[in-house]
Amino acid sequence: MSEQTHGMVKHDLAPGEEEEHSVGARILGYVVGLVLALLLTATSFFIAGTDLVWQPSIPVALIVLAIAQMGVHLVFFLHITTGPDNTNNVLALAFGLLVVFLVVGGTVWIMANLNANMPPMDQIMMRQ
Repeated sequence: MSEQTHGMVKHDLAPGEEEEHSVGARILGYVVGLVLALLLTATSFFIAGTDLVWQPSIPVALIVLAIAQMGVHLVFFLHITTGPDNTNNVLALAFGLLVVFLVVGGTVWIMANLNANMPPMDQIMMRQ
């Protein structure tokens, strides 16, 4: 399974496999992720409900916190890293995001088109 080369141990891992970590290290990683996620969530609620933050900057701050929250989830819970063994995971995530954006974008596009092409409600009621 492993070979000795120049005093270093090289492990053969299949793509997507991680090196074995102790249970304590795994739990610590999940706890750190949970604490960061809770901190970002509490900060989002604080920013949305306080007058201490400049009001026009609240949407930008919430977007930044949401992106940070997604990063925490990707790294600590889904274990998406920049390693060469995670290429398939990153491609699957990118494809999933593409599908979600196409579905949501297409829905918004269709609804906007319907809204622009529908007659006003009083004209619809007069036809009946």
